[in-house]
Formats: sequence, C-alpha cells, structure tokens
Amino acid sequence: MQETNTRRVTFSVVRHHGEVSTATTPRRLSAVPAPLLFVLSGISMYAGAAIAVDLFGHATPAGVAWLRCLGAAVVLLAWRRPGRAAWRGRRLVLAIVFGVVTAGMNVLFYEAIARLPLGTVVAMEFAGPVLVAAFGSRSLRDVIAVVLVACGVVAIADVQLSGSVWGVVFALGAAATWAGYILLGKRVASDGSGIDSLAIGFAAATVVLSPLAVGTGEVWSSPRMLLLGVGVGVLSTVVPYALDQVVLRRLGQGRFAVLLALLPVTAGVMGFFLLGQVPSLAEALGTLAVVGGVALRSRESSGPAPEPPG
Repeated sequence: MQETNTRRVTFSVVRHHGEVSTATTPRRLSAVPAPLLFVLSGISMYAGAAIAVDLFGHATPAGVAWLRCLGAAVVLLAWRRPGRAAWRGRRLVLAIVFGVVTAGMNVLFYEAIARLPLGTVVAMEFAGPVLVAAFGSRSLRDVIAVVLVACGVVAIADVQLSGSVWGVVFALGAAATWAGYILLGKRVASDGSGIDSLAIGFAAATVVLSPLAVGTGEVWSSPRMLLLGVGVGVLSTVVPYALDQVVLRRLGQGRFAVLLALLPVTAGVMGFFLLGQVPSLAEALGTLAVVGGVALRSRESSGPAPEPPG
C-alpha cells in the first residue's frame, strides 16, 4: 500500500515510491557499502517512527501521520518541483489516489504503533506484501514463505490480542493497505511519473486528510514539536527513499529484496533502544518466522514488495 501479475511487483516503487534517477546522488555515498546504506535507511525510517511515538502524548496518532504527510509534501515539492504534465489528466488522478492510500496506510501504521511495539507492528505488516507477491503462485517456496509469515503473524497476534485488540486490527489494516499500495505504486512507476507523482500525491493527501489536523492542536503551540512532526516526514520518507535508490542501483532488485528481511529486526532494535520495548519470546519467535518467510520469498521473486510505512 494493482496489476494482474503480482509476481512482477518491482522495487521501482520502493518505500516511498516511484522511479527516479540517482544521477544526482552525492558522490561521497559511493564509498559506503550498499548493505550499510540499507541499514541506515531502515534506521532513519524507524527513528522517525520512534519520534512519532513520542509525539503521541501531544497529538493523536492520526494527527502525527498527517504532520508526516505535510512534511514529506513540503520537502518533496521543493526538491522535485513537478512540471505541468504531472498536474494534468490521468497522471494527476493516479497521483492523488496513490498519495491518499499511502497516507491512509501511514495513519493505520501510527495507530498500530500507538498500541503495540514497533517491531511487532512491522513484522505483522509483512503479511500484506508476501500474500500479494505469492498470489496465484504454485511454487512450493512461495507456499512455505506464506505459511512462515502466517505462523509468525498468528504468534505475534496471539500475544497482543489480550493487550490491545485494536492494535492488532490497525496493524493488519496497515498490512492490507500496504498490499494495495504496492499495486498502485507499480502503476505510478509504470506511468513514468515516479517521485513527482509521490510529491503531488502527498500534497493532495495533506489536503484530503486535513480534518486529521484537528488532532495536532498542541503541536502548533510549540515550534520544537512542530519541527519534530514535520521532521518525521523527512526521516521516514525522504531520507529512506533517497538511500534506497542508491542501494537499488548498486545491488539490483534481487539482493535488495533479501535485505528486506532485515526490516522487522531493525524495527525491533530501534524500538528497544529508543522506546524501551522488549519483545516476549513468542513475539521474537514470530518475528523470526516472518523474517524467514520474507527472505525465502525474496530469493525467488524478481521484484518483491517495497518497504512498509515507517
């Protein structure tokens, strides 16, 4: 968060989203190993999520998600400055739908991490893209991957249902919208609009979801909190996207896909260090099952799903 052949979902819509040239990438990044850049990308994304959790005491989760959308829209529009063609016809309509779905996905994600540990939510989210990637496949590897992810999600949900039913519902909702986002993102990328459409989409989503700004009242009275709220959009959207493009260019889709399995672990580590969240044994085993399923699915796929909201 589509096209008939879901096995061809590509990383051209990676994490936030579309295809874009990396010719302007700073040369100093070339000295940094690509896997390390991927880890830094994940750290940035989940550091943004941790900051968002800290803001939940001053704004609603949905309100913080709206601030993230606003911050990403401002930075992306200033960076890309989409041309007139991006503001017309089918490209504009597709960009608006894509932006609203993406923002909605982030709202569900933030509502989930307001109730459940960060690593737990990220692990549960992978149910969406793995099911999309394996849909219609008869490969034994795909079946095993889906079973592993399903078992992991069930193990995690079993632990969390007693503590927060709504947290589990929001996490699974984020997984479902992530699946929808994948297919929409593929269409945006195939349409050749890439990150320009992402910028327009976030701008449109900021307007469409503006009622959520009601939940941000306290933030506007504090320049520091407002800066943090907008900064979440940079940490969780702009920085990860830019780094992912470098990693994609240097490693290709196949090896990048395998790295995706690191994300639930990265989220768990960030949740532990920044938020003091310690997973139970069942949650840890469930997360490892999800990691195994994602890694197994990624080994065969020519282009598995992009990264989740963070």
